[in-house]
Amino acid sequence: MITPKVNETKVVFGPCRLSYTHVFAKYNPDGNEANAKYMTNILIPKTEKETIKAIREAIEAAKKAGIVGKWGGKEPKKLDLCLRDGDEKDDDVYAGCYYVNAKSTTRPGLVYRDKTPIVDEEEMYSGVWAIASVTFFAYDTNGNRGVACGLNNLMKFKDDEKLGGRVSAETDFAEIDMEDDEDL
Repeated sequence: MITPKVNETKVVFGPCRLSYTHVFAKYNPDGNEANAKYMTNILIPKTEKETIKAIREAIEAAKKAGIVGKWGGKEPKKLDLCLRDGDEKDDDVYAGCYYVNAKSTTRPGLVYRDKTPIVDEEEMYSGVWAIASVTFFAYDTNGNRGVACGLNNLMKFKDDEKLGGRVSAETDFAEIDMEDDEDL
């Protein structure tokens, strides 16, 4: 793990595993194009105490900004925070991790370790490990108040098994021998 870099509400940390990754095209889970965003869940192993501490500090800074700028001078009694416990999610991939759902209306910067841009969509997928840059911010929308996580940039760290059950065509057809079938 890298030493997390914190600048008030912005944190650069990792490597962490990505899940539900949509960073090349906006995703709209409810079908409403106006709500479409670039997004990914960022899984942080619970053993990464320094990273978790840095994220909590940035969330606190966002809460303080929200008290002044969004919530009329006081912290709301009911506040939705974006750092979640993966052990409470019914998904083995999230076990032993915290996670944030990082979103953005603008496409995040995507680079390899040598800082060259990633243009191939197959390179950033659910299951890949990355260094993440995120910014935490307070919100007050339609009576819902909390601190959300904005997705800034991602640096690919390493490949890993893809999540979501999808396998490559090579894997699906590995056992099929087509060399002797001239009828096709």
